Amino acid sequence: MNSIAIVALTFILYIIAYNLYGKFLGKKLFKLNNENTTPAHYLRDDIDYIPTKKEILFGHHFTSIAGLGPIVGPTIAVIWGFIPAMLWVILGSIFMGAIHDLGSVVVSMRNKGNSIGEITTRLINRRTRLLFLLIIFFELWMVIAVFALIIAILFTMYPGSVWPVWLQIPISMGVGFYVYKKNGNIYIASLIAIILMYITIYFGTYYPVKMPSMFGLSGTEVWMIILFIYCFIASVLPVWVLLQPRDFINALQLILILVLMALAVFVAHPKIVAPALRLHPQGAPPMFPFLFIIIACGAISGFHSLVASGTTSKQIEKESDAVFIGYGGMLAEGFLAMLVIVACIAGIGLGTHGANGIVLTGKEAYMHHYLSWTAIKGLGAKLAAFVTGAVNMIEKLGIPKNLSATILGVFLVSFANTTLDTASRIQRYVISELALDYKVKALSNKYIATFIAVATAALLAFSNKGGKGALILWPLFGSVNQLLAGLALLVITVYLKKKKAPLIYVATPMVFMILMTGFAMVYNILDFFKKHNILLLLIGISVFILEIWMVIEALFVLKKKEITG
Repeated sequence: MNSIAIVALTFILYIIAYNLYGKFLGKKLFKLNNENTTPAHYLRDDIDYIPTKKEILFGHHFTSIAGLGPIVGPTIAVIWGFIPAMLWVILGSIFMGAIHDLGSVVVSMRNKGNSIGEITTRLINRRTRLLFLLIIFFELWMVIAVFALIIAILFTMYPGSVWPVWLQIPISMGVGFYVYKKNGNIYIASLIAIILMYITIYFGTYYPVKMPSMFGLSGTEVWMIILFIYCFIASVLPVWVLLQPRDFINALQLILILVLMALAVFVAHPKIVAPALRLHPQGAPPMFPFLFIIIACGAISGFHSLVASGTTSKQIEKESDAVFIGYGGMLAEGFLAMLVIVACIAGIGLGTHGANGIVLTGKEAYMHHYLSWTAIKGLGAKLAAFVTGAVNMIEKLGIPKNLSATILGVFLVSFANTTLDTASRIQRYVISELALDYKVKALSNKYIATFIAVATAALLAFSNKGGKGALILWPLFGSVNQLLAGLALLVITVYLKKKKAPLIYVATPMVFMILMTGFAMVYNILDFFKKHNILLLLIGISVFILEIWMVIEALFVLKKKEITG
C-alpha cells in the first residue's frame, strides 16, 4: 500500500459510510424529524441558543472537536506502525466516533440542549448525573489549563502565527456583524475573510512577534495570562459575535489545508518509510489498549460529547442537520487524522534534520523521531514529525518552506484556540447546571460561572512553575477522555432503550470503549503505584471507582422493562 492509496481509500470509505450508515442511523435509529422544533428555536436567546445554517454550525462543531487531538494522537501512535493507526482511524470513526457524536447531538437536542451529564438525571438518576458532571468538570479543568499552555508554547515555536491568530478576531467579528446584523452572504464574507487571513499569514511570516519576559514572568506565562483573559471574554459573548464566524473561517482554513496536503500527497507521492507493525518500541506502553486511548480525536473522543451537547445542540436549526454535523464532522476529523498519519509515515521520509544538521531521509528520518517512547515526549517532539512531513509535502507544490511552516503554525494555534474557548464556555454550562440544581443561583450567572471556569484553570496552570501545573495531572487525561466517550455512549444506549430502538449500534462501541479505558486505567494505576506517585494514584483510583459506580447504576436501569423520564 502506498500513500496515495491510503488517502484515496480513506476518502472513498468515508463517503460511502456517510451516505449509507450515517443516514441510516439518522433516519431509522434516531428517527430525525424536521417537524420537531429544536431548542435553538423554542429557547432562542441569541447568546447560546440560535438557529444556525448547517454549513456554519459544521464549521463551529468541526473546529471545536478537532483542536490538536487528531494531530497529536496519530503522531504518537504511529510508533506502533502505520497499520494499527490507520485501521483504528477508519473503523473507529465510522462505527464508534461518528455514532457517539451524532447520538450526543440528538440526545441533547431532544432534552432542551442540556449537557450529556445533565441529561443523566432524567435517563438514569441524580447520583449518576453528579458522577458524570464531576468527570466532565475534571476533564475540562485540565483541557483549559493545558491548552492555554499549548497555545503559549506554539506562539513561541511559531512566532509568525501571532499576527494572523489575533487579527482573526476582528476579521471574524466583522463577518458576524455583516451576516447577522446586515443579512450579508456568509460565503462572500468568508471568502473575503480567508483572503484577509492569508494576507496576515504572509505578513506574520516576515514580521514575527516574540513575547519578552516581563514582571518576573516568562514570555510563555505572559501569553497564558493574555489567553485566560481572552477566553473569559470569548466565552461570554453571544455565539454569533465571534464563535460561529471564527470557527466557520477556521473550518474553511482547515479545508484549504486538507486540500493542500491531499494534493501534496498526489504530487509528491511520498514513499511509506514506517514499518507496518512494530509491537515493542523501546519504553512504549502496550499497544493494546493504549492505541485506543492515544488516538482519541480522529477515531472517538469523549470531549466530542461535551461539544455536541454543550454548544452544537443549542444551534441546530432542524433535526436532520444532526447527521451532517455530528456524523459528518467526525468523518472529516478522521480524514484529517489520516493525512497526519501519512505526513508522519511518508512525508517525513522526504527529509528531516538530525544531529549536527545532518539531513536524514527514508527510514532513518522515521527512526529519528520514533526510536523510542522517550523520543516523542514533549509538545515539540510530538508535533515535529507532522510539521516536518507536512511541510516537506506542501513544498512540492511550490510553496516555500518558511511560508508553509507559518501556515501550519496558524492552523495549529487556531484549532487549539477554538478548543480553549469552547471548553471554557462548556465548563460555564456545567457550573451553571450544578448551581441551578443545588439552588446556588448566584453561581449560575454566566459571568460568575465563566470566571470560576477560567480562574480555577488558571490556578491549576500556575500551581507549578512556568504555567505547567496541569501537566502533573495530564497523564490521566487520555484515559479520562476515553472513559467519558464510553459513558456518553452508555447514556445514549439508555436513551435508545427508552425509545425502544435497537441498541446494538451504540451498545457495541460502548462496551468496547468502557473495557479499553478500564484496562488502561488499571495499567496506569499500577504504574502510578510503582512510581509512588500518590496524587495520580489517588485521582486514578477515584475516577475508576466513579466509572464502575456509574456503569452499575446504568445497568440497573437497562434491566428494567420500561424506562421513564
